[in-house]
Amino acid sequence: MGARAVPAERRAGAGRSWLRARARSAGVAGARGLWVAVAGFTGSLTLFVLSALSLVLIVAGVGVVTTPWVLGLGRHWANWRRAVAAEWCGVRIPAAYRPFPDGVRGGLLGRAERCRLLLGDPATWRDLRWLLADVTAGFVTALLPAVLVLYPLEGFALAAGLWRVFTDGTYVGWWYGFVPVSGQGTALLAALLAMALLATGLGLAPALLRVHFLLTRAVLAPATGELEERVRELTRTRRDAVDTSAAELRRIERDLHDGAQARLVAVGMDLGTVEALIEKNPAKARELLARARQSSAEALTELRDLVRGIHPPVLAERGLGDAVRALALRLPVATEVEVEGAGRADAPVESAAYFAVSEALANAVKHAGAGRIWVDIGHTGDRLRISVTDDGGGGAVVAPGGGLDGIARRLGTFDGVLAVSSPAGGPTMVTMEIPCVLS
Repeated sequence: MGARAVPAERRAGAGRSWLRARARSAGVAGARGLWVAVAGFTGSLTLFVLSALSLVLIVAGVGVVTTPWVLGLGRHWANWRRAVAAEWCGVRIPAAYRPFPDGVRGGLLGRAERCRLLLGDPATWRDLRWLLADVTAGFVTALLPAVLVLYPLEGFALAAGLWRVFTDGTYVGWWYGFVPVSGQGTALLAALLAMALLATGLGLAPALLRVHFLLTRAVLAPATGELEERVRELTRTRRDAVDTSAAELRRIERDLHDGAQARLVAVGMDLGTVEALIEKNPAKARELLARARQSSAEALTELRDLVRGIHPPVLAERGLGDAVRALALRLPVATEVEVEGAGRADAPVESAAYFAVSEALANAVKHAGAGRIWVDIGHTGDRLRISVTDDGGGGAVVAPGGGLDGIARRLGTFDGVLAVSSPAGGPTMVTMEIPCVLS
């Protein structure tokens, strides 16, 4: 008897622990569902109304100013729901917003451009559809776990005597679900219904809350076509990176073969001749030694230039800011470099940014006729932002196969973006942004 009592007690303890865990999980799901339902209904309805009004007012010109602000709030609201879905229920909802440089232009034109870009992003319209869904089906699915967990409390209260507040025993004064409560007997029936609802809530409340976030993902997640387009874009940027690396290797091989290698071969031949003439014709041998020394010095200079073209030592040792300053010192045009913030990005990002700036500076010197160039480097949020501005003649465009197109493809390898503002007559501003985290 005693030997069998211990396992029974353990099973009873395990059952109580399981019940407490289920009750805790259901209670948390109910509280979270109630919070999401109330806050979601209020916030989503407000943002949907503001967005609709702002879009209508675009015709009058006022919406051009207000729409970017309102849609930005909508994105923050959607991102908050994404974070909650991942943290509470493990539902990952990708945010496929199209990136675009911030602050390329100022004033009304800048707001108009931002408004145009936002309205051209399919993710914006998904956000608006989600706001409408969140105040309808989303509200119901979020509230259901809370109802299953909290509504039974009313049934138990009615059975405990609360029914007397709502009826005098002669007519139905209150309905609990589908049970008309008119006395103690019907109040007990209400308690039985409450127990059934509570049992359902204990078993299903967490799953029902997950259903709400799955519905949110169904509306907010990008369509398959957009994901395919993203895959194509990544494939293209990877192919560009591979092609660029192959072209760079061919350039290095060509420079080594035509430059340093040829000079070193000549040095070896001269030294062989010196060895044969050193006793017969010392004067000629000294002349060949001088030429060999000059060739070796030229070969060393070419090797240094080649190494600098692959990855400048100052970039590896001092970082992007000092590397760009060193690059500016070698330019024939007065160039100012302003660096904000400390820290280093990953080496591949710094290398891509350095050569992108180098190409932009070369374009400004060769084609813009600039008398002065300004380079600003800063890190805002999770992005490295670089602008190269010159006072040249303007008219720069991103043409296929051109220098700016090469910069865009180089940045695209890291999900970076390029924006060019170059009206006729100048000035020209080339803005580059690369997602990165400083160390």
